[in-house]
Amino acid sequence: MSDLTADAVATEHPGAPAGGNPTAPGGGRTVATAVPRSLVDRLATGVTATAEPNVVETVAPLTGERLAGLPQSTPADVEVAFQLARRAQAAWAALPVRRRAAVLLRFHDLLLKRQDEVLDLVQAETGKARLHAFEEVLAVAMAARHYGRAAQGYLKDRRRGGALPVLTHTVEARRPKGVVGHISPWNYPLELCVGDLLPAFVAGNAVVNKPDTQTALTGLWARELLIEAGLPADLWQVVIGDGPVIGPAVVEHADYVSFTGSTRTGREVAQRAAARLVGASLELGGKNAMLVLSDADVDAAAAGAVRACFSSAGQLCISIERLLVHRSVADRFLERFVARTRALRLGGGLAYGADMGSLVSARQLETTTRHVEEAVKAGATVLTGGRARPDLGPYFYEPTVLDGVTPEMAVCAEETFGPVVAVYRFDTEEEAVAAANSTPYGLNSSVWTRDLRRGRAVAARLRTGTVNVNEAYAAAYGSVAAPMGGMGDSGLGRRHGADGILRFTEAQTIATQRLMPIAPSFGLDDKQFAAVMTGGLRALKALRFK
Repeated sequence: MSDLTADAVATEHPGAPAGGNPTAPGGGRTVATAVPRSLVDRLATGVTATAEPNVVETVAPLTGERLAGLPQSTPADVEVAFQLARRAQAAWAALPVRRRAAVLLRFHDLLLKRQDEVLDLVQAETGKARLHAFEEVLAVAMAARHYGRAAQGYLKDRRRGGALPVLTHTVEARRPKGVVGHISPWNYPLELCVGDLLPAFVAGNAVVNKPDTQTALTGLWARELLIEAGLPADLWQVVIGDGPVIGPAVVEHADYVSFTGSTRTGREVAQRAAARLVGASLELGGKNAMLVLSDADVDAAAAGAVRACFSSAGQLCISIERLLVHRSVADRFLERFVARTRALRLGGGLAYGADMGSLVSARQLETTTRHVEEAVKAGATVLTGGRARPDLGPYFYEPTVLDGVTPEMAVCAEETFGPVVAVYRFDTEEEAVAAANSTPYGLNSSVWTRDLRRGRAVAARLRTGTVNVNEAYAAAYGSVAAPMGGMGDSGLGRRHGADGILRFTEAQTIATQRLMPIAPSFGLDDKQFAAVMTGGLRALKALRFK
């Protein structure tokens, strides 16, 4: 514990509960100075809204103070946004892919150069620690580089086998969908906004984006930066408003829908898109499990579990909410994990140094508090945490580890989306796999073992879209050339890799027939034609044509 204690040196905040998590130094900068009114007003001009729109105020989670007043779009504004986007899309799609990809590569450089600006915005809007805000910069930069370099390969015309060898020349081409409707959430306002849009843009599409109002400034900042990198301004339209009003309007006009959010809302989006016969990709909820096998390095697993459970205060779709630990190592693992969790430094400063920040809203705090209190009342034990920290800010809650959670408790099966994890013990690998797969969700999972072959074998049995072996979530998510998404109630479709860009395209087959038609010709009657084709099919099979 000595190394943990040394790492956790921090000032004790007045009013902090005895034995609570330590606090990190504040850093001296305030949200008001980092996000001045002039910046808010400038970014707000990027919203497509009526001349005198209604204005909604957002709150800084770190302090509870007013953050911004943002214009609200109407359904009529959404229609205007799609009209502007469609006009811009035609000229954009006509450019060579390399010209479009160059915008992403310039954006990559600008983002890394000016990251402090957006780190302030992400922290101000979400309340997360700066290190966790940096994860968003990292993810977006990696996506910009990948699609900036790989888009031409993904989108190039591909020769396919023709109906008749030599006589039929067949090509598969990729065409942009048109205007993508993108609905992005509050928890990762940079990555889940612009990170998903980069492949849509380089594929030749325009976008009408509805970010969550609470975190719209981050997306608007990214839009400005992409325009500076060369993106036509009208190609990315931003509309803001109440989800049940503006969300359906976006789906109503879109040629394709990209959505990240709750499973309940995702079902509604899918139904609306299906009614219009347009495609949709949906990244939804999760109740993700981490498996600590009997041969795991318990120190490494404990450190990984802290990252897995408490990054962005647990407000991460792929974070871990269930720890499945082999009984033979459970005591040693929990001793180390609880100690590390108890030593996490909480803080709301706009600087590096805090290990965990705030929840985003009163709603998230209420859900987190309710899940913990109901579990304790029903017999669960709090190993650490389990309380709010109003001494730090209105929505702070200590990282919490629960033991003795049973199936009837809400925290067992429902997504908490907060800094709470439940511990369960298992005796056999089969039991652990069954427990991990016992949820309708299937987004992310984590396996810890010294035997990498065993880890990959267990991973193959888990019903989740991504599995990390000896890492929390960043290994799979950061592998941007490979697909990321969910199974079951965790969604449809994938971001990243080939799937992440091809979802924004329509496949078109162009077949050119030469020398003779695929029909009776050269004096053959119907019967003779059928006989010739039958012999030809047998010959093609014998020659192993595909």
